[in-house]
Amino acid sequence: MTLSIGLWDVLWRSLLDGFLFNQFIAIGRYSNSAILLERSSQFCMEETLFNTEKVSDGVGSDNAPEISDEKTAFGCKNGILEGDLSHGANEFVTLAIGMEFDSYDDAYNYYNCYAREAGFSVRVKNSWFKRNSREKYGAVLCCSSQGFKRAKDVNRLRKETRTGCPAMMRMRLVDSKRWRILEVTLEHNHLLGAKGYKCSKKMGSESKKNLLSKSDLEVQPVKLYQAVVIDAGGDETSNFSQTVAKASSYRPNQLNLRKGDAQAMYNYLCRLQLTNSNFFYLMDLNDDGRVRNVIWVDAKSRAASSYFSDVIYFDNSCLSNKYEVPLVAFVGINNHGQSVLLGCGLLSGENKESYTWLFKAWISCTSVNSPETIISDRCKILQSVVADVFPKSLHRFSLSLIMQKVPEKLGGLRNYDDIKKSLLKGVYETLKPFDFEAAWRFMIQQFRIMDNEWLWSLYEDRAQWATVYLKDTFFMGMAAARPCETMTAFFDKYVHKQTPLKEFLDKYELALQKKHKEEVLADMESRNSSPKLKTRCSFELQLSKVYTRDIFRRFQLEVEEMYSCFGTTQLHVDGPITIFLVKERIMSEGNRREIRDYEVLYNVALSEVRCICSCFNFYGYLCRHALCVLNFNGVEEIPSKYILSRWKKDYKRLYMSPDQMSGGSHITEQVEQFTQLYRSALKVVEEGMISLDHYKAAMLAFEESLDKIYSVEEK
Repeated sequence: MTLSIGLWDVLWRSLLDGFLFNQFIAIGRYSNSAILLERSSQFCMEETLFNTEKVSDGVGSDNAPEISDEKTAFGCKNGILEGDLSHGANEFVTLAIGMEFDSYDDAYNYYNCYAREAGFSVRVKNSWFKRNSREKYGAVLCCSSQGFKRAKDVNRLRKETRTGCPAMMRMRLVDSKRWRILEVTLEHNHLLGAKGYKCSKKMGSESKKNLLSKSDLEVQPVKLYQAVVIDAGGDETSNFSQTVAKASSYRPNQLNLRKGDAQAMYNYLCRLQLTNSNFFYLMDLNDDGRVRNVIWVDAKSRAASSYFSDVIYFDNSCLSNKYEVPLVAFVGINNHGQSVLLGCGLLSGENKESYTWLFKAWISCTSVNSPETIISDRCKILQSVVADVFPKSLHRFSLSLIMQKVPEKLGGLRNYDDIKKSLLKGVYETLKPFDFEAAWRFMIQQFRIMDNEWLWSLYEDRAQWATVYLKDTFFMGMAAARPCETMTAFFDKYVHKQTPLKEFLDKYELALQKKHKEEVLADMESRNSSPKLKTRCSFELQLSKVYTRDIFRRFQLEVEEMYSCFGTTQLHVDGPITIFLVKERIMSEGNRREIRDYEVLYNVALSEVRCICSCFNFYGYLCRHALCVLNFNGVEEIPSKYILSRWKKDYKRLYMSPDQMSGGSHITEQVEQFTQLYRSALKVVEEGMISLDHYKAAMLAFEESLDKIYSVEEK
């Protein structure tokens, strides 16, 4: 079923004119074109009057008052529903995303009073002001135990009170001129004090005036606003408690879209659909016809999936950290060791249904059978879904993400610095499971942290993240197996917790352009320049001719470090397999030199070499220890099985839709056509970079060529 673009535009605008704020129409390319329409719903705002202080002799009511039909109708018309939630003694509505306040002071006072009742104190972590007017437009309030002392303050006599507590509230001034809660964390990692715990003194003078004491009998109310969805055919006479139950802006069965998000998404997807014939997107609707999940994959990502999907990092950090954009991304590694996008989407929540739908949709559009390895955050739901959808893949938890959570999970413990040091030593310096488990037991017993639930659960999952158990898993550089290595999100620096969807869509284009430019430059430099050799080793010369520049530099470091290894000796012979011991001098803590032993297995008959450090499986090239053993045995060239084609300069990237790849001769023909076009275009690019006149001539040639191609398409 197809409709003209003009007709779609008329339909879309007619729907928007009715202020049906959450509507969405999309044309999705999924085999044949499918039409998905989300059923309309009207959005209203709920206003609640709330007392910030205790009324001395007030008596609470057991049931919330009902709202009259007339008042409800009036509220829907004006976008406000009124109600009174003052139940007497210190009743606080639970802080939730979507709550709104008339002013910053109201929000600050509310959080302060909530904190006093809960037993902790509050401080302002961050504030944001407009550059010209200096008007405050954003703030983060947090528990006073958040963070840690600065290094220069550690030795002061004052007792350390900070534990890295995650409790916080992030808010922002929105279009309605109210302050909306965008993120809230209620959990603490320390014991709370008694009710009435003193509040932070760090507040503005206006806030101090507005914050009322317990002795005040007349209490000024604070107005709370929360987004409410009223279905077009809903019952307007519902009881107020039912209204409150629907008040949360978070709806787990559908995407949370702000005003204008639906239009922005529609425009973006349709634009890419028109300009890119191989662009794919698909939407998942709930039973009410509302958008629940979205996935999209552009042409380059679909092509890249055909080559770089052997190891995939599934990044759900925006979703799990409650970003305003619930973004998830499939990320791979290209032949330069750069991250490459293989697809992304928006999910309504971290649940099995959404993850299952997303993975199956991604398989359908990329034709990826089963990646060798899938890396993700440590999550039981993801673990179950990956096992169901990718039964042949190895699922591993990101060591980098686990280590990033150490301050949050263990920061409140005594001797935190010593615990962290012991943990890092056991994780990164042990080579065998026995040594890892011995180091773990020592840490647990030494610091008496046997009852720490996070550490216990981490130990139970050790086979999924600890490198000593993953030596047979291929990571292609995404293992982060060394202390200095971290997994960086693909859209890092382009999206943060408060980035709205419309802004992200603009930044999405910028991020892809930047990544593509980096890849093109790396291609040209690898193809047109020869790396400088630093040794006389034949291994270095051999791979300098085939590897891309960036991957060769990583391998070159291993060749250089062969000179820090010494004493290669034969330990044991078992048929064709010989075990060698290689000693290496390394720099340890305090610039002290330390000698470590590495065992290397070498099979002469099969030309196989394997080191206990498992560098080849983790990074895709042989380590210094394996190279020493090959050199010791008179081998002058690295066996071909250890020269991966995915790192080569001429590794082909065929940017066409996988659904066109059917039939052997057809594939060969298209590969040859692509290769010839690519080489011809590259010659024009190289000549065009000689001077400004050459550049102008090359650009003119490209424009004329495109005009001719478009005329052929029209005919």
